[in-house]
Amino acid sequence: MKFLDQAKVYIKSGDGGSGSVSFRREKYIEYGGPNGGDGGRGGDVLIEVVEDLNTLIDYRFQQHFKAQNGRPGMGKQRTGPGGDPVVMKLPVGTQILAEDGETLIADLMVPGRRFILAKGGDGGRGNMNFKTATNRAPRRSEPGWPGSDMWVWLRLKLIADVGLVGLPNAGKSTFLAATTRARPKIADYPFTTLHPNLGVVYVDQSEFVIADIPGLIEGAHEGIGLGDRFLGHVERCGVLLHLVDGTQEDVALAYHTIRNELEAYGGELIGKREIVALNKTDSMSEEDIAEKREALAAVTDDPVMPMSGVSGGGVNEVLRSLWAIVREERDLRKATETAADNEAAGIEVVAEAESWTP
Repeated sequence: MKFLDQAKVYIKSGDGGSGSVSFRREKYIEYGGPNGGDGGRGGDVLIEVVEDLNTLIDYRFQQHFKAQNGRPGMGKQRTGPGGDPVVMKLPVGTQILAEDGETLIADLMVPGRRFILAKGGDGGRGNMNFKTATNRAPRRSEPGWPGSDMWVWLRLKLIADVGLVGLPNAGKSTFLAATTRARPKIADYPFTTLHPNLGVVYVDQSEFVIADIPGLIEGAHEGIGLGDRFLGHVERCGVLLHLVDGTQEDVALAYHTIRNELEAYGGELIGKREIVALNKTDSMSEEDIAEKREALAAVTDDPVMPMSGVSGGGVNEVLRSLWAIVREERDLRKATETAADNEAAGIEVVAEAESWTP
């Protein structure tokens, strides 16, 4: 399946149906009076947060989502049927942004919930609502209220515990393939990985998710290479695993290149906890390993761990260190969890996972 993490879509809720002008006309009833019913309410645009999705590919081929309009009211005080809603299924971790691409409307973090993104218009009143003591036969009704429409951006940020960062060919895909069942493309040229990959790691009878981010290069924040558009996928990670190719001459420069790009990107990436892994030690002598490790230790306060994704040397130690931090971050997240920001942003929760039915 093709990976797609960004899409722009047009949504429109249904218009309300018009009220009816009708009068009761029956034999032997001389003064029937008005009996025009109200129009039906327009359908809503709903968002359903689905746990099993991990891409926005469905919104690559369909960009317009319109709910059904409400039907007009009818005689005999009959209200018109409401319009059917349209339901957009989005993966956990999706952000819904306004057309400007910056204003956050909703951050979908709870699987199974349904949200109203755009409410349908109310139906117009029929003429039976306008009957008064002085106007016994009103011929007035209201048109339905229009629904709302807008363009929104959908931006997916993968939910992962660990984010892999490093220069191209630092061994990120090899590490992911060695520790998970993911099978990313691996080759000896830069930018082999063109989109993020996810893998589940099992260690000490526990599991956590690793996200492999395509390689950054100097100037990525200015759009050079693949740019930094994929860094959004590690914003939610609890810890970064920074892989440094130990076979290159200046490991300190390689480390600083990535750190500078993380800082230029902004957000909270630069302040995240990090483990630095000196990779490809299977191609290095003991003296080289000690020298390169010392060079990295001089430029970072984070732990520096030697490992080899090819031979597996040191990989288990790195995974256990990552799991220790992931466990701490999960406990911290649970302790500080508060009400979702969606309510504060004005988006209405209509159902929880255990209460709604399709």
